[in-house]
Amino acid sequence: MLQTHDISPEQIERDKLYREMGLSDQEFEMIKDILKRLPNFTETGIFSVMWSEHCSYKTSKPLLRKFPTKASHVLQGPGEGAGIIDIGDNQAVVFKIESHNHPSAVEPYQGAATGVGGIIRDVFSMGARPIASMNSLRFGNLNTDRTKYLFSEVVNGIAGYGNCVGVPTVGGEVQFDDSYEDNPLVNAMCIGLINHDEIQKGIAAGVGNTILYAGPPTGRDGIHGATFASDDLGEDAAKDRPAVQVGDPFMEKLLIEACLEVIHSDALVGMQDMGAAGLTSSASEMASKAGTGLEMNLDLVPQREQHMTAYEMMLSESQERMLLCVKKGREQEIIDIFEKYGLKAVPVGEVIEEKVFRIKHHGEVVADIPVDSLADDAPVFHMPSKEAAYYKEFQKIENTAPFVNDHAEILKQLLQQPTIASKEWVYDQYDSMVQTNTVVTPGSDSAVVRIKGTDKALAITTDCNSRYIYLDPETGGKIAVAEATRNIVCSGAKPLGLTDGLNFGNPTNPEVFWQMEKAVEGMSEACEVLEAPVISGNVSLYNQSKGKSIYPTPIVGMVGLHESLEHITPSFFQKAGDAIYLIGHTKIEFGGSELQNLLDGEYKGKAPAIDLEVEATRQKHLLEAIQSGLIVSAHDLAEGGLAVALAESVFAGKGLGADVHLSGEATVELFSETQSRFIVTVKAEDQARFEKEVKDAKQIGVVTDDQTLSITVNEAAVIQENVNQLEKLWREAIPCLLKSKA
Repeated sequence: MLQTHDISPEQIERDKLYREMGLSDQEFEMIKDILKRLPNFTETGIFSVMWSEHCSYKTSKPLLRKFPTKASHVLQGPGEGAGIIDIGDNQAVVFKIESHNHPSAVEPYQGAATGVGGIIRDVFSMGARPIASMNSLRFGNLNTDRTKYLFSEVVNGIAGYGNCVGVPTVGGEVQFDDSYEDNPLVNAMCIGLINHDEIQKGIAAGVGNTILYAGPPTGRDGIHGATFASDDLGEDAAKDRPAVQVGDPFMEKLLIEACLEVIHSDALVGMQDMGAAGLTSSASEMASKAGTGLEMNLDLVPQREQHMTAYEMMLSESQERMLLCVKKGREQEIIDIFEKYGLKAVPVGEVIEEKVFRIKHHGEVVADIPVDSLADDAPVFHMPSKEAAYYKEFQKIENTAPFVNDHAEILKQLLQQPTIASKEWVYDQYDSMVQTNTVVTPGSDSAVVRIKGTDKALAITTDCNSRYIYLDPETGGKIAVAEATRNIVCSGAKPLGLTDGLNFGNPTNPEVFWQMEKAVEGMSEACEVLEAPVISGNVSLYNQSKGKSIYPTPIVGMVGLHESLEHITPSFFQKAGDAIYLIGHTKIEFGGSELQNLLDGEYKGKAPAIDLEVEATRQKHLLEAIQSGLIVSAHDLAEGGLAVALAESVFAGKGLGADVHLSGEATVELFSETQSRFIVTVKAEDQARFEKEVKDAKQIGVVTDDQTLSITVNEAAVIQENVNQLEKLWREAIPCLLKSKA
């Protein structure tokens, strides 16, 4: 860590010390032009975090503008702590996803825990009560001690924080691939409920109003965390441990209750959590959004450690802290509320008319920066883009079906692939039932949380198949959004909107930037066609190690609305005698598939094709059929194809099986990953009505009570397996891998 003592502005320029903070030569020249002088050490640090990719989106902003963000039900789009969507009856749902990738790579427990804490603060800073958490995780294959350690500790961190803070962790997803070996992805999502008249914004308005600091004292943890998150993960990543924060979920629980009480006071003007870049980002962003300036005295900031410099205090990312703007003369009302919960709240500054960010320390001005230059006027770079060479080669490969000799054996092996296998080991560690509103627990297509006191519920999912996006970023981007809406619809809910966690490699690599560009274009088109606006999100770049990027992984976190609790639909078969239908047609599509990975140990060729109009029509018809009471269960087809989906549908402990009859080429029918397909079950008496409503549906079998998964293709038996034995393989796969010697 650079020492600030006796480092002059001239030395910063001469020795190019700004580079160690993450600023380029070009950016340093821009700062000199803005200030009309050389920046001092603290100012250089402030610019470096605010102009980091994590805070400014300087390379991704041109792409993010492509997302559709407006709709009649969107109350707040991107730009605040979280997005907000109207759900009727003066209620709204607030949600956002954030990454904590680099911290989780070097300190997995605290990296994951503080990722959860940070996203929860984003939601309650809007005035919403957090009602559910989700996550989306990526790791290398579970065949090394390091990956097993990272996986176990990240899950422990999510559970340790989430279970203590009192917000249920209701679901998520985990996938495993070699590309994440050195750079795991940890994306945390939080969902909250709010009344329209209680929506808060992070603004510091009203000249003369007071800036209050609330929460625990500031320490030296997390300094330069935002810059750390905007750089390649080095091979000596252990040196970055100081950039990882330490969380306290019990403190956060008190902070939630205090802040949700504070919002009822008309003394409150604005509120924002101190997330990435701590005091710097919260204070400067609140002022910039309000069109004001802000002056702060660091001598008044509670400090956990002695002799902290202005640089350290401004860049610290100590957790569970909030910044509030309060009407002058009414500070004590707000302070009293925090004290009631055992929390400290102190005045540290005021709103000023001059649009500058002025910081004082020990009686001296240590930073004096035009406030808009940090937030709104941060540089935007249009990066060079070049179609990836591998993509051209993959597009030349014809779609063919791999040879499979024993389909039953392949099904068993697929069910044990960590990406497909049961994630029970993960979600058993999460408290999914706290708050007592969770209706559908982890393990289904979507989690479902009821809205207390109403006949409504929210469906929540996180999705992304990064292998498809690697093969074909635009098509894969479409599929990521479509799969999320598919999962929401299967649960019986109407998709409302999404939050995106865009995880990519180094954007200065033209081929990586091309992946970003094409993925965003594909996602944007799918959002338009499937009527799912983007209301919030996060960008995490520089996810690479040893010169190798992760697969492009734009996570889609989506929320849908059940207009009646009666529409909630399970993803597992429910009763013997029900007819099994396949909605959609199967083609030869194995690029990026689990079968390709199993047989070849790599991904190549074309990603599965997707027709968004067909997707939209099938989803519409399926949702209408669910709302008409015609559907007993619904499950989308994803990794592993039809055979895996059928197996998953009988893994519900109900003693059921399935008798399925298919025609065509067995490997294609069983394991192709053709898109826009669903398995549904329908009562015998409802079949005629169902077939009339859903045109692309074809009956392929019937639910049985003999605990056997029986599949014939062209009248030849290809799979005849005991459900309990298949389920045992599926459930035990991840625990067995974790126990095995690497």
